[in-house]
Amino acid sequence: MSLPRQGQHYLVIGLGQWLLDWAVMVALSHYGLSVELANIAGRVSGALIGFWLNGRITFAGDDTVIGRRQLLRFVLMWALTTAISTWAMGAINHLGGLKWAWLAKPAVEIALGGVGFVLSRHWVYRR
Repeated sequence: MSLPRQGQHYLVIGLGQWLLDWAVMVALSHYGLSVELANIAGRVSGALIGFWLNGRITFAGDDTVIGRRQLLRFVLMWALTTAISTWAMGAINHLGGLKWAWLAKPAVEIALGGVGFVLSRHWVYRR
């Protein structure tokens, strides 16, 4: 599959993931859960749909595999990006407050989504 087509699929699936992630984070933090824990819960909810959809649709091809090795790679990538995202959300919350963290989450996730695309395309879903 071509890079532009993969990018389009990744963007559409990522938007769905992000909306779910953001909604969970906002709802849980609104009801009193710390922004860090709410962020992790949101990212878990998005990751649950993203791994499978991106493996089956975005990066589907002759050399694409969805197995134990790919899941481990995905979990490692997810853990690193979640740590960065959670640190950023906590720092923004501490410096500017909860509403600024809610507003900043899209920018943080877009930046991490770019990293995730490159890692997924060249590492996660490969043999």
